[in-house]
Amino acid sequence: EMGYETGEHAPGLKLGGRGAYKAAHHIIKTHATVWHSYNNTWRSEQQGMVGISLTSGWGEPVDPHSQTDRDAAERYIQFHLGWFANPIYRGDYPEVMKNYVGRKSAQQGLGTSRLPTFSVQEKTYIKGTSDFLGIGHFTTRYVIPKSFPLLQVSSYHTDHDLAELVDPKWPAPGPKWLYSVPWGFRRLLNFIKTQYGNPIIYVTENGVSEKVQCTQLCDEGRIEYLKGYINEILKALNDGVNVKGYTAWSLLDKFEWNKGFSERFGFYHIDFKNKNKSRHPKASVDYYKKIISANGFPNPREVML
Repeated sequence: EMGYETGEHAPGLKLGGRGAYKAAHHIIKTHATVWHSYNNTWRSEQQGMVGISLTSGWGEPVDPHSQTDRDAAERYIQFHLGWFANPIYRGDYPEVMKNYVGRKSAQQGLGTSRLPTFSVQEKTYIKGTSDFLGIGHFTTRYVIPKSFPLLQVSSYHTDHDLAELVDPKWPAPGPKWLYSVPWGFRRLLNFIKTQYGNPIIYVTENGVSEKVQCTQLCDEGRIEYLKGYINEILKALNDGVNVKGYTAWSLLDKFEWNKGFSERFGFYHIDFKNKNKSRHPKASVDYYKKIISANGFPNPREVML
């Protein structure tokens, strides 16, 4: 979306309302080709696993008793996670995506939907092409319905007719888009369990950068973030979600897309001004070491079930 819709990321194309859908369509088909290649050629010998890693926030209805708010929250998750996961686990794009993009395309006078379609053969070929689901997750949004006027340029952002809100009480230890909302992770994991047949899940990215750099490397915000989010994964495990592994994001401060080196997600502070790029452990290093050593929280009182 940021590479082919808004142009913020490489390759910097601004193909409003079409580019992201086309790029995703090719990614999904290519992923399936790779999975089948491994399955047919190497699996019997290596007994390996091939999956896909998808990054998604969680969308929570502002009013859980409002059907329109619940529908908007459903659209949020289907236009993010479901966009890729639904074809792989259920054989096609989410119905709500097909309905919304198709209807808006027709209203714009287009003969076909801006959302590409899979042939019957492609649906069969794609479905089931994941031995595990990798999940990158960072934050949550409240969601309400919002209609966009037809005169606007077509856009992935306006296709799902919703607005995203945040609670000002949510901690925001890192960049302006990343609020710490641990309970959203448990809900996302349970959604995956329900929607996609409880697949094996590996958390491939979860973490936060620091907004204000502390010269003593005292990243308490990261420690609290990790404590909250890992705790919600433990709750999800008790719910029966099939989480097999967790990877914090990230080991080192490094290059972050169009933010360059300004967003620091690492456990280790990197001095980018030093020609040797010296590395210095932040306070979260010791905390995370203890979690790794115990394969969970060393102190049972930290676990809020």
